[in-house]
Amino acid sequence: MKIGVFDSGKGGASIAGTLDLLIPGAKIISIDDHANVPYGGRPEEEIISLTDTALQSLLNEGCDVIVIACNTATTVAISTLRERYPEQHFVGIEPMIKPAAAHTKTGRIAVLATPATLRSARYNELKNEWAREVTVLEPDCSSWAEAIEYQREAELPVETVIADLVEKGVDEIVLACTHYHWLVDRIEAAAGPDVEVLEPSDAIKNRIVELLTLSQPKEDEA
Repeated sequence: MKIGVFDSGKGGASIAGTLDLLIPGAKIISIDDHANVPYGGRPEEEIISLTDTALQSLLNEGCDVIVIACNTATTVAISTLRERYPEQHFVGIEPMIKPAAAHTKTGRIAVLATPATLRSARYNELKNEWAREVTVLEPDCSSWAEAIEYQREAELPVETVIADLVEKGVDEIVLACTHYHWLVDRIEAAAGPDVEVLEPSDAIKNRIVELLTLSQPKEDEA
């Protein structure tokens, strides 16, 4: 099995590393678009164009599955990619609003995401479908992806942001950008034991296995 992993920046490396452990024997090919990171503040058409261009090497590799390990690229571009490359299996990463809304006991969840993800039609569809009965907090993380990409994450006010969310009653935190996975230890420590932090690695693995076993391309997100 050959699995391609794409992210706008280094966040995809964490997903690729996890998949390497979860799917033994698979060849994992990880690429990014560091020259154009971050994607989160760009217009939708530019995100689609950049993602399509960056994916060409994985398409040429003949990957069995290409994982779009970027919430921004998934929510903005994956529908277009599936239309352009109907024979290619794509697995995207969408904000885990459904499980967060299902698990919350306080009725308050938080989504840490880029501006492009938060304003995307798909993100708002997910909120309308699964989070109508809960309060969704969306703190300003607009500078986080770039800071992480350029190894300036120490300057980010992670603990202050998370403490504010906990004070407001949040008990589920969704990491809706793979860059933020590099902050997961700080986020979990600041959130404390009563807050669940959701990230999609297991869901991605399960979807890849299902996709290749059943030979059903294109339809579902991780």
